[in-house]
Order: sequence, then structure tokens, then C-alpha cells
Amino acid sequence: MNQRALFLQHVAQTSAAPLALEICAAEGCYLYDTAGRRYLDLIGGISVCNMGHRHPDVVAAIRSQADQYLHVLVYGEFIQSPQVNYACELSKFLPASLNTVYFTNSGAEATEGAMKLAKRLTNKTGMIAFNKAYHGSTQGALSLMGDEYWRNAFRPLLPGILHYDYNDQAVLEAIDDNIACVVMETVQAESGVVRPDADWIKAVADRCRESNCLLVFDEIQAGFGRTGTRWAFEQYGVVPDILLLGKALGGGMPLGAFIASHERMQAFTDQPVLGHITTFGGHPVSCAAGLAAFKALNNSNYIAAIARKEQRFLQQLQHPSIRAVRSAGLWMALAFDSFATNKKVIDECLANGLLTDWFLFAPECLRIAPPLTMTEEQIDEACRIITAACNRVA
Repeated sequence: MNQRALFLQHVAQTSAAPLALEICAAEGCYLYDTAGRRYLDLIGGISVCNMGHRHPDVVAAIRSQADQYLHVLVYGEFIQSPQVNYACELSKFLPASLNTVYFTNSGAEATEGAMKLAKRLTNKTGMIAFNKAYHGSTQGALSLMGDEYWRNAFRPLLPGILHYDYNDQAVLEAIDDNIACVVMETVQAESGVVRPDADWIKAVADRCRESNCLLVFDEIQAGFGRTGTRWAFEQYGVVPDILLLGKALGGGMPLGAFIASHERMQAFTDQPVLGHITTFGGHPVSCAAGLAAFKALNNSNYIAAIARKEQRFLQQLQHPSIRAVRSAGLWMALAFDSFATNKKVIDECLANGLLTDWFLFAPECLRIAPPLTMTEEQIDEACRIITAACNRVA
């Protein structure tokens, strides 16, 4: 049997129509398949590969750490320098109240940890999340997910979760003595790059502090320069009580984190001891890779160039079939009239060497989230392929 047949038979499938490209190499902003085709990567592993594929500093860090040790013991028992060094480096670039990191395997697990921490600190169980929000697919994170289509098949889920629309003033009244936390993306990812109103976010933050309710910002997709600043919450003038990170956190390796103050994180150390535990969370190779990617980002001018690159995309992505473009830095959603049209454009792009995708809660929108390292020439190439695909589909 060939690899495609083995993939379909022995690897658990998540849809009836996977892309099923057989990738054999990746470098910078390009992917290569076994048929010898090259693809310009416009989605970067869903905002994972912010520094491109196989950044040389990341590869060197992985090799170096692999030569020292891999897994040694359950998280939190041994002092492992990759974890310590990365936590320290992250804290240098975060507000003083976000100085203690709990590393997990994924963004979904970061969400789970934050939910537990909020319940533990407040002695409350209610939570507020938002429609068309995505925070992961585990059962706690799924309870927060803002779409009943995905939730309904797995009920019963956690009780006491309320869902509202972004910018809904009713949220302010709903934050009461029963609510442990409000969980929100600083820019909604899977609804198609949707920004909340800054004044509304500030009002929510104020109401949380009045009500002993923790504010949790999910920057699993928005973090690490994606929106034009290192953290998207910097653009709102609001600091969360807990920050969720993932995706680009690992530099291409699996890694997530939730971050809070040292005082708050102590809640997991007693009554019960091991209040939150993970075997592989903060794997030393993942932390070494993530630290290398983070340093490469901070030592470059990639963040400073994002606004210019965003405008280069926006100037060229104009076509009668593109009904709207929403953007937040190097992160965009191109809206078409339907999923059917969008899928045809995506397929045309793929046939012409450009990899893109759609959004979970906005299937009519084409996703743009390339590595931040993408050059202006590569942006021009991507835009030419997209507009040519629109011409053929229209």
C-alpha cells in the first residue's frame, strides 16, 4: 500500500476530505512534497511557524538539547534549564504580574489549566466565553467553544458556561459573584480575524476586578508578533490575570503555557498538592526550540515590518469576488460569498503552489497567516496566485 492509503487507514482522520499532501521537506516559507512540488506556505502550520520552517537557530537548539537529555521526570520535580530559561525570557517581555509560567503540551491544555486555576483562586465555577470562540477541543476547552455545532455532539459538558457576542454590553451585568473567569481571545481567530472594541475590553476588565473574577486572555494564535505587536493585548491597554500561549510558543515543536503571577500559581502546590500536573508538559526539547525562536523574533526587525507587510497584502488583495478583508497584522480573512466559492479559490491556489485554508467558524473566509519572515517578493507572489484564482473561479 502507498503512503496515502496507509495514512487513511491507520492514522485517525478528522474529516472526510483531508488535504493529504505528502510533505517531505520544509524550509523558510516553503513546503515540498514527494512529487517534487513546492508550496508557498500562507498559513504557517496555523500560526505555529512564525519564524518560518526549520529556522537555523531552532534546529540548532533542538540538536543541542537532544544531545543533553530528553524526558527525565514528570513536570515540576526536576530543575530543567530549558524550562527555566524560557520562562525567564518570557517574563522579561511581559507585565510584572505575568511572571510565572506553567508549560503544557498544547494550547488546549493551557486553557484547561487556566480554567482550573480560576476555579481554585476564586472558589467559583461559572465562566463566560464568547460565540465563535475557539480555545481547544478537550472537554473543558470545548465547553468554552462558541459554537453549538461542535459542542452538541459531546454533551454533557461543563455546566455554568455563558456565551456572549463580542462587544455585547450584557456581559458586564453577567459578571457577578458566580463567575470565576472571563475567557476571551484578544483577536478572535476562527471567526475570521475579528477584533473586539478596545473600550469594551477595558470595561470587561474593570468589571472583572470589581467582582473577584479573573480575566483570561487567549493569545494562542494572536501572540508572538502575529498582530503587529509582540502581544495583541498591548494594543488595548489591558493586562490579563492569566495569559494563554501556544502555537508559535514552541517554534514548531509542541508547547503551550498559561501564565499568571507567582502568588496565584502557588494555588496548585497545596490542598491538593499536585493541583495541576502533566508528564510531558514543557518538554525540554520543545522549550529549547521555543526559546530559540523567541530570541530570534526579539533580535530581528520582523515585528517592526509587520504593518508594512500587512499593507502590501491589502493593497493587492482587491478583486470583485472578495467581499471584505479583515486584518490584524500578518493575519487576514478574505471573505467570499460562500464556502463553495472560497473552497474553489483555495483549491486553485493549491494547484498553483500556494497553501491556504479556511476558518472554522467562518468557512467563507480564506486564511492568511504566513510566517512573519515572509518577504515582500513572496507576498507579491501569494497575491498574484490568489487574484488569479479569483479570476478563474469568478
